Amino acid sequence: MDQLFTFIGNHPFLVGTFILLLALFIRNETQRGGQSVSAQQLVDLVNRQNAVVLDVREKKEFEAGHIVDALNIPYSALESRLSELKDYKERPLVVACKMGQHSGAAGTLLRKNGFQQVSRLTGGVAEWRNQSLPVVKS
Repeated sequence: MDQLFTFIGNHPFLVGTFILLLALFIRNETQRGGQSVSAQQLVDLVNRQNAVVLDVREKKEFEAGHIVDALNIPYSALESRLSELKDYKERPLVVACKMGQHSGAAGTLLRKNGFQQVSRLTGGVAEWRNQSLPVVKS
């Protein structure tokens, strides 16, 4: 531990640069797929701003239970099916997946294709269910 403080004292420019790059990396990763919204914030967005929920899980998972009025386009087919979402470019769009692992990448793809109001559901549909919020089965 003493060597760490000695290193920091001897190389302040190097350590400062590392901390700056780390902070920028964290900021970039958290913003790349859009702002994170909680389940309660999603309910508010849908009720007040007519937000659209895009579920990027596979069809079987979607049919087993999904958020009311959610659109289903699997993540693997999202790029080829973007034209189906053109009517929703002006509305807030919230991306939901199983546990949050694909929503960031899907959000990045949507933002690159002109969708400005993209958010992602924190914790995905698993968190939605954990909070005992309603799901619909197809």
